[in-house]
Amino acid sequence: MARLRLDISISLDGYVAGPNQSEEHPLGVGGEQLHEWVFPLAAWRGPHGREGGEVNASSEVVEESLENIGATVMGRNMFGGGPGPWGADPWDGWWGDDPPFHTPVFVLTHHAREPLVKQGGTTFHFVTDGIESALAQAKEAADGKDVSLGGGAAVAQQYLAAGLIDELGLHVAPVMLYDGTRLFDNLAGADIELEPVRVVEAPGVVHLKYRVV
Repeated sequence: MARLRLDISISLDGYVAGPNQSEEHPLGVGGEQLHEWVFPLAAWRGPHGREGGEVNASSEVVEESLENIGATVMGRNMFGGGPGPWGADPWDGWWGDDPPFHTPVFVLTHHAREPLVKQGGTTFHFVTDGIESALAQAKEAADGKDVSLGGGAAVAQQYLAAGLIDELGLHVAPVMLYDGTRLFDNLAGADIELEPVRVVEAPGVVHLKYRVV
């Protein structure tokens, strides 16, 4: 059965983005520090159209996170372009003409928009009728493969609270942000039980993998 998998980098104090997110700072001020462990890896650089790169203990974790993914769900904030209607010249993402997904991507938004077709098999579909609909559409498009939950935090919280996430990968960077967007806010009263699966220590990061019971 297709699973919904969330892999996300997080600070030691629980933040997945810094404060004051903007087009200039899509991960918030200081938020890019959370991902410094992955940028040099060949396993990350290849899907992003870049040559070379390192191989270390994180490589297998990154490769595994990309395996068997048939579709992606993300929030409007991760897709970008700001809140409100899309306007006459709508934002088309942070990733250029050939985004790294290479699968259908379902963007949760309050504002309807026609699908956005990119190179390499990536098409962004804009879903206005909630998280369950987005997941159902993504699972149908994935055709038996798993669905990746791309974030950001607000979308992850909604899926966690609804009990719809099957697997949670936290990539803990040795960083304290002190402010910004926390992953586990707004979950008071949610019945979430996690079963530890794996811990991997690597340069600049510790990878924690949990199964949501």
